[in-house]
Amino acid sequence: MTAPLTPSASLPVVRLLPKANARAIRHGFPWVYANELVTDRRTRALAPGTLAQLEDDARQPMGLVAVNPQSKIIARILDQNAEALLDREWFAHRIARALALRNLIYDAPFYRLVHAEADGLPGVVIDRFGDTCVIQPNAAWADALIEPLCAALIEVTGVSNVLKNAAGRTRALEGLDDVGAVLAGQAPDAPVEVPMNEAIYMADLTGGQKTGLFYDQRPNHAFAANLAKGARVLDVFSHVGGFSLAALAAGASAAVAVDGSAPALELANAGAAAMGKSGQFSTRQGDAFETLTALRAEGAEFDVVICDPPAFAPSRPALEAGLRAYEKIARLAAPLVAENGILGLCSCSHAADLTQFRTASVRGIGRAGRRGMLLHTGFAGPDHPQLPQLAESGYLKSLFFRL
Repeated sequence: MTAPLTPSASLPVVRLLPKANARAIRHGFPWVYANELVTDRRTRALAPGTLAQLEDDARQPMGLVAVNPQSKIIARILDQNAEALLDREWFAHRIARALALRNLIYDAPFYRLVHAEADGLPGVVIDRFGDTCVIQPNAAWADALIEPLCAALIEVTGVSNVLKNAAGRTRALEGLDDVGAVLAGQAPDAPVEVPMNEAIYMADLTGGQKTGLFYDQRPNHAFAANLAKGARVLDVFSHVGGFSLAALAAGASAAVAVDGSAPALELANAGAAAMGKSGQFSTRQGDAFETLTALRAEGAEFDVVICDPPAFAPSRPALEAGLRAYEKIARLAAPLVAENGILGLCSCSHAADLTQFRTASVRGIGRAGRRGMLLHTGFAGPDHPQLPQLAESGYLKSLFFRL
């Protein structure tokens, strides 16, 4: 159900505790944690996604927020103007600003259109696939206001189809369901062809992972592909062929994609076929750790090996185990790289910063008996802008070594 857009005068007021870092919030930090807010009985009774006016401990207004008493992020800053009205026009202004940036960068309408806090829509992800957009409303306020959000999206972009993807752990942390929907138009009845880095990817917008494709690795795909001309390439945790298809498009002699998902590998095969590269492309389905071990036993060797796993450390409690997993991946992958070959290691873990991830990767390479120079450190593309005040918005790290 869509939450009512009430005049600001009737909105509840929530207040920061004296210990809260009000200065950081005034300077752009977008979250208020549960231990920073006065959580009296009235505040705890607010429905998830309720709009409220935020005040500091001196009762000075700080902006318009969305409150979710069920979440550790109890309030998200939506607008520094506490009198703002979250209507269709408000959404349209932010989406238009995001679209203008993407139009500067990309020639074709295939990109992340809205990257949550960095684009002024906290918890909201929108990926564009030509005439279709997929929204992930990962915060309760966006789920409640999905109708004006969808209407503004269509108004600004002119897309015909809008889908809601409700998968992912973030929605569960907000107390939200996992039920997707078609918000406008219709869902594609077949995978969508996505041109990227001269390759063709097949995106399943209704049954695939996340919104159907990972746009964030685009510049890292391109960097690796530039090193893969004439090379034998191994793409581990490949999903729909991210690194391997880009490498083939750039002139790799052969590529092997490894993933645990049979549907993802079917889409990767379809992408290779659409590129006319089926003869140079093969897949192996199975656990990545076991497959790397098996390839080593088979005496396999590659000129370029890329490992792009899911988040091994999605939260602070998982950090130690996640770093061990990143080290193990590096240890198992390094022996498969030919002398003077390239090893690419990636992390999309929020909890593991660049230094921690690099240390784990270098340790794993060393434990494999290899040494390497770090050629390049890559991050997400410009359609995934970072909010400087929010370290979590810079989650993606990619390291490329010459061994």
